[in-house]
Amino acid sequence: MGAGGAPPAPVSTPTPQHPAPLHPGAWWLWALALGTAATRTDNPLLLALLLTTSAYVVITCRPDTPWSRSYSAFLHLAVAVVLIRLLFVIVLGSPVPGTHVILTLPEVPLTAWAQGIRLGGRVTAEGVLFALYDGLRLATLLVCVGAANALASPSRLLKSLPGALYEAGVAVVVALTFAPYLIADVQRLRAARRLRGRPDNGLRGLLQVALPVLEGALERSIALAAAMDARGYGRTADVPAPVRRTTAALTLGGLLGVCAGTYGLLTAAGGAYGLPVLLTGVAAALAGLHLGGRRSPRTRYRPARWTPRSRLVAASGIAVAALLALAASTDPTALHPTVVPLTAPTLPLWPAAAILVGLLPAFLAPAPNPRNQPKDPS
Repeated sequence: MGAGGAPPAPVSTPTPQHPAPLHPGAWWLWALALGTAATRTDNPLLLALLLTTSAYVVITCRPDTPWSRSYSAFLHLAVAVVLIRLLFVIVLGSPVPGTHVILTLPEVPLTAWAQGIRLGGRVTAEGVLFALYDGLRLATLLVCVGAANALASPSRLLKSLPGALYEAGVAVVVALTFAPYLIADVQRLRAARRLRGRPDNGLRGLLQVALPVLEGALERSIALAAAMDARGYGRTADVPAPVRRTTAALTLGGLLGVCAGTYGLLTAAGGAYGLPVLLTGVAAALAGLHLGGRRSPRTRYRPARWTPRSRLVAASGIAVAALLALAASTDPTALHPTVVPLTAPTLPLWPAAAILVGLLPAFLAPAPNPRNQPKDPS
């Protein structure tokens, strides 16, 4: 008891403040860098390690939001890509010569104008492995894009885009935002049909599920269009004609410079001019984007900031891509196992250790806060 019999004043305990989420651009840089690393190798062991790394980070760091649930759809798409690639090599054959015949299908004779194409015939282990490695590389790239879609908030990513890319960014973000809702609608309708004892598989079930999903998507699109029109979307400011011409020249010239510089870096003859032309093109394109932002002046409420955590997350993905590119140039046989002759792939140690650097976001990113989940813009 306090003085005069009054109860003691309650002691207020400070509530711990949840750290700010990472910049969405950091997640996209990390994921695209892992996808770039996947394009530098077709070793199935390294690709499996990249898949495991991205999946662990997604499971650890993704928030409980509608867009984060689309990661499973990208996994299903990746599996479909691998299966389709294998189906093509079984039906249409493979350009890789092989001696280990798995099975022989009936071959359909084709006319003279279709030379080089065959239907059926021998299916070799070398051709199947080549198709498996190629499909797994594309599947890894798709899963990395799915990881970025599951981890980065589309609304916060839209706020971070420059003004010149605002319209294109809105279109991309709306498409990425609607995809999880379509998947959720399909799952909800299939569950409802199963509860009513109606079939949800086959052509009939697909049609009876697809029509309500399409109707819901159209209604959601109309509501979103009305909301965007009410908020003044699409209205631009008056820009002088010289500024517009300068913006167009810088943007077009910068893109041409990027294309020419990239071609120079990929060819042996253009190694001398490739990097300077690429850097000049990037600088010109950035200047054009900066000037183009004057057409759509807008303010940002609580803009996303590049914190030290965000920079480290982006740097970890870029480090993986750089180290895999270095390994591909120094030891190409380890990152590109041969199928002719048929040999088992091996796991190179230091490229595998480089991929593990991509696990850094699982320890740097703040845990998802269930009380303060970002809301979807639609």
